[in-house]
Amino acid sequence: MHPVIRTVLQRLGLGLLTLFAVSVIIFSTLEMLPGGFAEAILGQGATPEAVAAFNKELGLDRPPLTRYVEWVTGAVQGDFGKSFAGAGGWRSENVRTVASIIGPRLYNTFFLAVLTAIIAVPLALCLGLLTALYRNTWFDRVANATTLTTIASPEFFVAYILVFFLAVKLRWFPPLSTVSANTPFGEHLYKAMLPALTLTLVIVAHMMRMTRASIISLLASPYIEMARLKGLSRSQVILKHALPNAWAPIATVIAFNLAYLVVGVVVVEVVFTYPGIGQLMVDSVSSRDMPVAQACALIFAATYILLNLLADIIAIITNPRLLHPK
Repeated sequence: MHPVIRTVLQRLGLGLLTLFAVSVIIFSTLEMLPGGFAEAILGQGATPEAVAAFNKELGLDRPPLTRYVEWVTGAVQGDFGKSFAGAGGWRSENVRTVASIIGPRLYNTFFLAVLTAIIAVPLALCLGLLTALYRNTWFDRVANATTLTTIASPEFFVAYILVFFLAVKLRWFPPLSTVSANTPFGEHLYKAMLPALTLTLVIVAHMMRMTRASIISLLASPYIEMARLKGLSRSQVILKHALPNAWAPIATVIAFNLAYLVVGVVVVEVVFTYPGIGQLMVDSVSSRDMPVAQACALIFAATYILLNLLADIIAIITNPRLLHPK
């Protein structure tokens, strides 16, 4: 078997094993939370008999291992079960399925993630190229200092700073990003712009610095010196000769940052009350609606593992030592 195929299959198997371990952690962690849905609905004055009867109606009186196996088996088939809560109450004939609750929220989260990627990736590449082109100048120092400051700051802090300046002072964007299924695309784009800018400032530094480092490391190569001797300008040398050969590590870092982006939306969605899957997960944990919380956490974990696997595959395929084994 070719080394590339073998290594990709190994990474895929490791990703599935990691996802299984994460599912165990998710289920166990939510099981250990104090209180439960019965206590949240019945209140602190509920008798133990009433709580036990309520849990029996929900199926929570069964052993945890049995419930975990049923949950994982259903999740593999795309069935995350039914929510404990719903518009019609907790009775089985009225509650909504977890998939019907998550569907619209999942669209909102991926809308925000795609919008952020559309802004962040070109911006990071442009800044990386410009800082490499004008290395050790004031522009290079300011760009590096600014991006390092934003990446060192928590997402909620960056979000509140942007809200203060862009929403409160300048009134360019609304401070809250409340959208619904009936929100027009243009309005959705406008209301999601401030959360997208927050995530952009958080992830752009890694991609920019990797682009800069890759370009600078290639500028000392012999073929770059030959291009300079031919009379090409510095920008032509970087864009036509250095950038195509530096794309492999840059693409890997972009994939890793996109993986972080999907997980990092949780805090940003809570700050801006954006109705995505991150906000849904926080709300479901607060109300102890465990099927919804488990499904949200598992989707985040699966997406993160998948994008990291994609980054590993990109790194493997672009490695010439694996593509041309001896």
